[in-house]
Amino acid sequence: MQWRALVLGLVLLRLGLHGVLWLVFGLGPSMGFYQRFPLSFGFQRLRSPDGPASPASGPVGRPGGLSGPSWLQPPGTGAARGPRQAPRRPEPGVCGPAHWGYVLGGRGRGPDEYEKRYSGAFPPQLRAQMRDLARGMFVFGYDNYMAHAFPQDELNPIYCRGRGPDRGDPSNLNINDVLGNYSLTLVDALDTLAIMGNSSEFQKAVKLVINTVSFDKDSTVQVFEATIRVLGSLLSAHRIITDSKQPFGDMTIKDYDNELLYMAHDLAVRLLPAFENTKTGIPYPRVNLKTGVPPDSNNETCTAGAGSLLVEFGILSRLLGDSTFEWVARRAVKALWNLRSNDTGLLGNVVNIQTGHWVGKQSGLGAGLDSFYEYLLKSYILFGEKEDLEMFNAAYQSIQNYLRRGREACNEGEGDPPLYVNVNMFSGQLMNTWIDSLQAFFPGLQVLIGDVEDAICLHAFYYAIWKRYGALPERYNWQLQAPDVLFYPLRPELVESTYLLYQATKNPFYLHVGMDILQSLEKYTKVKCGYATLHHVIDKSTEDRMESFFLSETCKYLYLLFDEDNPVHKSGTRYMFTTEGHIISVDEHLRELPWKEFFSEEGGQDQEGKSVHRLKPHELKVINSSSNCNRVPDERRYSLPLKSIYMRQIDQMVGLI
Repeated sequence: MQWRALVLGLVLLRLGLHGVLWLVFGLGPSMGFYQRFPLSFGFQRLRSPDGPASPASGPVGRPGGLSGPSWLQPPGTGAARGPRQAPRRPEPGVCGPAHWGYVLGGRGRGPDEYEKRYSGAFPPQLRAQMRDLARGMFVFGYDNYMAHAFPQDELNPIYCRGRGPDRGDPSNLNINDVLGNYSLTLVDALDTLAIMGNSSEFQKAVKLVINTVSFDKDSTVQVFEATIRVLGSLLSAHRIITDSKQPFGDMTIKDYDNELLYMAHDLAVRLLPAFENTKTGIPYPRVNLKTGVPPDSNNETCTAGAGSLLVEFGILSRLLGDSTFEWVARRAVKALWNLRSNDTGLLGNVVNIQTGHWVGKQSGLGAGLDSFYEYLLKSYILFGEKEDLEMFNAAYQSIQNYLRRGREACNEGEGDPPLYVNVNMFSGQLMNTWIDSLQAFFPGLQVLIGDVEDAICLHAFYYAIWKRYGALPERYNWQLQAPDVLFYPLRPELVESTYLLYQATKNPFYLHVGMDILQSLEKYTKVKCGYATLHHVIDKSTEDRMESFFLSETCKYLYLLFDEDNPVHKSGTRYMFTTEGHIISVDEHLRELPWKEFFSEEGGQDQEGKSVHRLKPHELKVINSSSNCNRVPDERRYSLPLKSIYMRQIDQMVGLI
């Protein structure tokens, strides 16, 4: 019996030693923290599609590995760094072997399959089919809203009924911030009807709005949502009706007497109390359309909500010749800008409007900050005010210095592919490891300033997430490689960036992206009476809500992506979209200050009496990722077929095999 015990002991000792060696030298499953998440970034050199893994250096004790994802490293260490230098640009339109895909756990496919699937031309017949599908999607949602929900604000597409403010629960801000009992979905969809060329329905809808919509309601709404969804749509539709060229067909209204403009003025006047009795000039987040700011109003507001009013308020001021609206909106922007960190130049996401104290110190590109950056640039494009461009340039440089992590170029160099993370506004240190779906707007903004290469790469990341789930989860953890918040409310941001990237590159790849999105929406979100919010992007369960932006933005951008001959693209008029997707023509009229009689193209005064130089339209100069110079995307440069390596990257991100 003793010898049996001895033999058993030796066997167990040998197995134990093998186990220790297995773990220590990486010959078996690791018990380390990072190996618990096999899809995390940066733990080894990424494998290229056609070759073995490249060697990578790492700390002692972790041969061939890194101490953690380079996105976790603060600027100036590893792949992250300080001010961005000009990288050697990759081949146009190619994100390259950096491979989001490999780190997202995908496996390769043969190059021939990818060339066949993505790199060929998108047939005209298929494009027409997708255009008609996008139009049909809008019509199905719009018709069902009119049949089952109007005059209420939104459609509940599963049970085929309308939805208005939640009077029984004033604290239900998810509903009450948006729904003001003013036929929101109809108002928000006006310019989509025009862009799709449906003049008869556009004219009918405008008359319905004029005859039935009133803002004299006991509704407490968010100033930001009422501005971008309602005020912006009224102004856009007014401009379409009064456009002498009528590029979308005859959208004129018989005996039209500027009613939509007067309605916009009425709404804006009801929003003005939000700007009163605030020590900083930053507006209250909510206002009652009848009584003004509620007595129990919150003194805290998000940066985007308070600082993204200038486009709509500025248009209204310049159309009416009344500086009030632009003045209060611009004062709010300047107040927020003056509160930025002296060290990083970054802003936080939540501020106290009375004290100017930053309650939320997170700085990122998503919820709470997104449209603030967007409107700095778009305000300049519309109005030509130099200070807007200067603020945008400075903000963009701070974003590049502190939020952008990963290597310099998308498809070459050491480290992980670039990504924009959430950091502390004062220190620039990483605050969390998630991004939200609203950040998918940023590649489109980068297209507007000519930073197309970076836009291509960042767009690929969000599209990879879409490919994995058939939707974009509201919040995605890039370290755990899994959604943190699982719902998808039919948001348009990825579609918007896809559309703008196609306009910049003319690359058929983005038509394939649009087709994927269309097919996913049809497959997973279409219900009895419209399109429903996805409650869970994994099990595809739905919620009974179709937000108004689905018709005003998501369907619009999908339609324009496939409608190459749309007047937006062919009329010769320059257009810009607001943050709610409402179309505004860019012309000299909006660069005039009618309340300043001495205004000239060469100079004038701002609203505080300071002398300013007003730039002419051709003087647009914005920061580019590689140089501070005037850089307009060259369509010819980006019109080449994408290489199969970029296409492989997309599918390998999501493990399609």
